[in-house]
Amino acid sequence: MLKILIAEDDLASRKYLYKLLSEYGECDLVVDGLEAIDAYLMSLKEESPYELICLDVMMPKVDGVRALKAIRDLEIQKGVLREKQAKIIMTTVLAESDYVQKAFEYGCDAYAAKPIDSVKFLEVMEKLELVKNKNS
Repeated sequence: MLKILIAEDDLASRKYLYKLLSEYGECDLVVDGLEAIDAYLMSLKEESPYELICLDVMMPKVDGVRALKAIRDLEIQKGVLREKQAKIIMTTVLAESDYVQKAFEYGCDAYAAKPIDSVKFLEVMEKLELVKNKNS
């Protein structure tokens, strides 16, 4: 079972992701980037870091791209090995390529446009080796 953090300010999207991902692990929910950074820091302190983080790009307080950078910086500070780092999937309704570009520069692993297509989302999780293909 995966340890998953869902950072999403939109209630409908948060519920949808929770329903989709709770089948694959324990999901924690936060509503802004600041809470996402705090939750990740706590998971490191407890020595049970998140394996998957879904970050909405546009959130209050701290946006998803800044939260992503903070999380990657924390991993570097704490000496987390690259293969042990959380897989981070950015989610957004924005098709703004500069946000996507920035997110990849900061080390996100994948990107999912909203509304989220559960089949495509699970394919991305397979590619990131978070879940096994149901057919294999």
